[in-house]
Amino acid sequence: MPKLLYSPASPYSTKVRMTALYAGVPIEDVLVDTNAEPTELIAANPLGKIPTLIMDDGKAIFDSRVITQYLNRVSGNKIFPRNAEKRLEAEQMESIADGLCDVLLAHVYERRFHPEEKVHQPWLDRQWGKAIRVLDHLNTAPPRLGKKIHGGHIALAAALAYASLRFEGKWEKGRSKLKRWQKRFEELHPELAALLPK
Repeated sequence: MPKLLYSPASPYSTKVRMTALYAGVPIEDVLVDTNAEPTELIAANPLGKIPTLIMDDGKAIFDSRVITQYLNRVSGNKIFPRNAEKRLEAEQMESIADGLCDVLLAHVYERRFHPEEKVHQPWLDRQWGKAIRVLDHLNTAPPRLGKKIHGGHIALAAALAYASLRFEGKWEKGRSKLKRWQKRFEELHPELAALLPK
């Protein structure tokens, strides 16, 4: 069975774990601490980043979008629509959700890896400004949600859960549509919501 090297707080790991579950592709979750640079992770992915999927033959697949595309292929297109226009919409949703995670993580890492006197506030403000733009954009017209979802929905659910984990009480104000969307996703897909960081 393929092994997924992951961290439970990582929104990219969450996205991949939810995608595999939704696609019905069995994987073994293996918790790793990227700061410790474990041998198994570094041997599989020289960047030392998660998630990394290690196949039975030892071949590694990394970057969460590459993994979701792989899971889509092996599941017979259960993750992304076959229709070209709808697929593009789903892929763009995944991209903007991943971009939101990128700027939120940049914000978190600036504080985590620098002493207080070296934290660069203009950098934090710039990253937060990007996050606000994305959140406002998504709140204007959240994607339609039903029992059948795609990779963009899954990525957005993972991104919003990460925002709630790291920035609870800071991103929600004035974004009631997005908050309702998040709640509705969790109600419709409790098996996936169980994998979201809390």
